[in-house]
Amino acid sequence: MRIFPAIGLSVLAGLTPGHSAAESKMPIVVELFTSQGCSSCPPADAMLADLAQHDGVIALSLHVDYWDYIGWPDTFAAAAHSSRQEDYARAAGERMVYTPQIIVNGEDRVVGSDTLAVMEKLQAHAGATTPVDLQVSREGDELQIAADPVQLAQPVDVMLVRYVPEDEVVITGGENAGLTMAYHNIVTSWTRLGAWDGTSPLAMSHAVEGTEASVILLQEPGPGPIRAAAEVDH
Repeated sequence: MRIFPAIGLSVLAGLTPGHSAAESKMPIVVELFTSQGCSSCPPADAMLADLAQHDGVIALSLHVDYWDYIGWPDTFAAAAHSSRQEDYARAAGERMVYTPQIIVNGEDRVVGSDTLAVMEKLQAHAGATTPVDLQVSREGDELQIAADPVQLAQPVDVMLVRYVPEDEVVITGGENAGLTMAYHNIVTSWTRLGAWDGTSPLAMSHAVEGTEASVILLQEPGPGPIRAAAEVDH
C-alpha cells in the first residue's frame, strides 16, 4: 500500500513538554518508516530532519527494504526495520504497511508526510510525563542504564538503538532518480537488551563502540507504548 500526500514542513515550534516535580519529562519518540525508493517520502524525511533539532524529541529514521525491487535498493534499508513496522501493524490489527509512516511514542500512527496530522500527534504527546527516571550515560565504550524501582502496568523491553546523525545519498535509480537526499538520525541497529518489571532497580551496562548516538527505550511488548526514553550523543 502506498499513500501520496504532498505537504512539506519548514519550521516547527511549541514542542517543549512540561512535567511535574513528581515525574520526569517524557521525550516524544518519533519513528519514521521511510525508503530512498519511495517518491512520497522526501517531505517526511525533511520533516524528520527538522524534528531532530528539537529538544524533547527523539527522532529516528528506519529505512525499510520492501521497496528495493522498484529500481533503487535503499542503502540504509534493513529487513529488521520492515519487521518492526509489520509488528506495529499486527499489534494495531492492520494488514498493510506503507511509507512514509510515523509512529509517535509507540502508540499513534500517522501518514508521515501529512504535516498537520503529525503536528497534532506531537502536540498530543508534548505534555506527557513518566514516573520512570531513566538515566543513561556513556563511559568509554560502555553504556550505563539505570532507573529506580517504579510501578509499571506491565514489564517493558529495554531497547538500545544506535543511529548516524546525518548522511547524504545521490539517488540514480527508481522513483527518486536524480535527487541528492540528506537523511538524518539513520538507525543502524536496534537491540533488545532485556526486560524490566520495575520491582527492583534497573541497572544494566552494555558495550558500545564508535561515535554513533545511543538511545535507550523502555517499551511495552507488542510493540506497544514507549514508557521512557533517553539518549546520549556519543
